Amino acid sequence: MTGSHTAVVTLPSERQIVITREFDAPRHLVYRAYTTPELIERWWAGERGTVTSATVDLRVGGSWGYVMMANGGFEVAFHGEFREIVPDERIVATEMFEMPGADDSQAPLVTTTFVEHDSRTTFTQVVDCPNEEIRNMIVESGMEAGMQEGMDLLEQVAISLT
Repeated sequence: MTGSHTAVVTLPSERQIVITREFDAPRHLVYRAYTTPELIERWWAGERGTVTSATVDLRVGGSWGYVMMANGGFEVAFHGEFREIVPDERIVATEMFEMPGADDSQAPLVTTTFVEHDSRTTFTQVVDCPNEEIRNMIVESGMEAGMQEGMDLLEQVAISLT
């Protein structure tokens, strides 16, 4: 298994966040773990809570939504819409954090790619935010620590599917 917390986060522009991580599993298994509700429930919350709902309508125009009960006793939810899907290779979707006053028109557009080499998968996410303020809010939210935990568990789930 790849060492824990190995995702690399970069900020290549004032509106982008790029996350790259290598998984010790073939891409079809990483993709399956990334897109299947009952598998998402096993990794998405990291160590920060318990997923209480994961819905995925994996088609262009379909929606997705994840809800977790955080360890502090509060609910955290995200949702989005699929814009492009190439099975086992690429997903483009919006991603919106649900909070009072949230406006889906301000949702970042997330492009996720899965590239396989020697039965290992390079996972890359490019988060295109509508502006620098939203990008900074995401970065300053502490998302990286939770994402690192989730990516570690995602790898474990993908490996368990072999």
